[in-house]
Amino acid sequence: MTTWNLKGTDTHLLICNGSSCMRKGGEEVTQAIRDEISLIGADDRIHTTRTRCNGRCKDACIVIAYPQGIWYHVNSPEVGREIVRNLHHPSLDSHKIYQFVEGEMMPHPAAAAPVGISKK
Repeated sequence: MTTWNLKGTDTHLLICNGSSCMRKGGEEVTQAIRDEISLIGADDRIHTTRTRCNGRCKDACIVIAYPQGIWYHVNSPEVGREIVRNLHHPSLDSHKIYQFVEGEMMPHPAAAAPVGISKK
């Protein structure tokens, strides 16, 4: 899939395809997200990129939404589809692990995100 013109894009989903995420269904999550985007006709609004490790292996699979700045723990293709349909819906709160709050990356209050590797 090649995208030459990103005009009109309002969300960029970065889908982790690192080894931990791939072992926990990353390929299925990636395909479900892309399928849902096509199904609802949002190809001009939502762009996806496969990434390598995003450093949250304990939360695998990881999907990051920008410019919203929300990091999601996606444990099934169905959750991936839900992100595409309802990016800001409260039903996704339990899947949010981090988000930008007033310009600072913060753990989501509803998340019980495990501690990853500490950066110094």
